[in-house]
Amino acid sequence: MNQNDTIAAIATAPGIGGVGIIRISGDQSVTICQQLTNKTPVSRKALFSTFFHNEKIIDEGIVLYFPNPNSFTGEDVIELQAHGGPVILNMLLQAVIRCGARQALAGEFSQRAFLNNKIDLIQAEAIADLISSSTEQAAMAAQRSLQGDFSLKVSSILKSLIELRVWIEAAIDFPEEEIDFLADIAQQQKIKDLHTELKKLLAQAQQGELLNKGVVIGIVGQPNVGKSSILNLFTRNETAIVSDIAGTTRDVVKENININGIPVLIIDTAGIHITSDKIEQEGIKRAKQILHQADIILQVIDSSKNREKQIENLSDLPFSKRKIVVYNKSDICFNKVKLKENEIELSAKTSKGFDKLELKILDMITQEKNIETSFSARARHISQLEKTLESIGIAEYNFINKQAGELVAEDLRQAQESLSQITGVFTSDDLLGEIFSSFCIGK
Repeated sequence: MNQNDTIAAIATAPGIGGVGIIRISGDQSVTICQQLTNKTPVSRKALFSTFFHNEKIIDEGIVLYFPNPNSFTGEDVIELQAHGGPVILNMLLQAVIRCGARQALAGEFSQRAFLNNKIDLIQAEAIADLISSSTEQAAMAAQRSLQGDFSLKVSSILKSLIELRVWIEAAIDFPEEEIDFLADIAQQQKIKDLHTELKKLLAQAQQGELLNKGVVIGIVGQPNVGKSSILNLFTRNETAIVSDIAGTTRDVVKENININGIPVLIIDTAGIHITSDKIEQEGIKRAKQILHQADIILQVIDSSKNREKQIENLSDLPFSKRKIVVYNKSDICFNKVKLKENEIELSAKTSKGFDKLELKILDMITQEKNIETSFSARARHISQLEKTLESIGIAEYNFINKQAGELVAEDLRQAQESLSQITGVFTSDDLLGEIFSSFCIGK
């Protein structure tokens, strides 16, 4: 891949549409446009033109010209708007390539925008997240990241971190001074505040990751306790077969839903019990695997039967830390018990208690309570924030308890390096390749 090449790609989605767009970026964009139209484009003005190659008319449409540096990529950008048929667009793209451009790689337009300092790495990733959003909340969170909300928070913390690091380095450089710089209460408070701000940002990023990738909820329990009926309540449809016969569900059933704008993959599993049926055994094996994959487990109990015995039979399973015990069939149970914090009474038959279950799930996955102000985040961001937080925690201890300036300086350097990788101030070519290769072509 040569950054000096002029690149081109179809920027609209595959399929038939009223309008399709060919995007061209690079030094030769205007020259290629002139070859295709016999006209010179005017900056930021729509120009109607016929598109042809070797005197053969391909189509007619609109030309838009965005000169550097005031374009998405920071380079000269031409957009050719033609009719949206795949054959026409491919013919036009091939004509552009014959005139001197090359086919753009996946994410190459966004990568050039990053390399030309038009956007940072968080904003670049937010473009892909916005395109792939599965709910309105996820789309709005990605839009906030694209507008720079996440980047501003990272940059603000990074600025404070660098200022503290400069102060520490200066204190090390002047050891002959009688003043004990490392005993400065104000600077010690700054590192404490920095630690607090990082914890808050990590919590917000974790919330943003949920909006981005979604939550996996596994429904488990013994046979015939109503797991499939609960799945049907979530999907508002007869997704799973419901029967009084135990063992009806023999394999996992997966459905994508959303709860208050948060994407959720909900999984119904086979009833967990001792059986000699090989098909049931395989279903139970898969049900147990779900326990390791799920973010939240709904452990369903038939409240009309011995509750304690059912809980005991599942006590050795590796449950997620986030678990809700659902006492189902409450409509035929008159032996009421006092519920603990993460316990719900429900009647899957009448839907009574289902609204409380949804609210309990929502409370469990929304750490910030106000997802309207969250931003999209990825596992990569979480990992770097955790590394930064670990380095800052060690630096705080060495600063306040040991007053070891050299150790503090090194801890802050590692923290700065980890935090800088989030926005791309410091990053590797391998990481960039991995990130942008996941984008669609034309972005």
